[in-house]
Amino acid sequence: MENLSFEESLEKLEEIVNKLESGDVPLDDAIDEFNNAMQLVKICEKKLSAAEESIAKIVQDNGQVEDFNIEE
Repeated sequence: MENLSFEESLEKLEEIVNKLESGDVPLDDAIDEFNNAMQLVKICEKKLSAAEESIAKIVQDNGQVEDFNIEE
């Protein structure tokens, strides 16, 4: 799962959410799906953080902005 792109991870996460929202998932399967969803969330957060760091470095290296914060 770790080698998925951000977009692939997000798509799989959306599929899991839709599946769980349907209410037709047995409890044991729902727990497994929830666990998978949490792993995908961590992957997405990691990739977003890395992208944010890359963008901040590019901006800083180009002297455009000293304090770059993507979260506003």
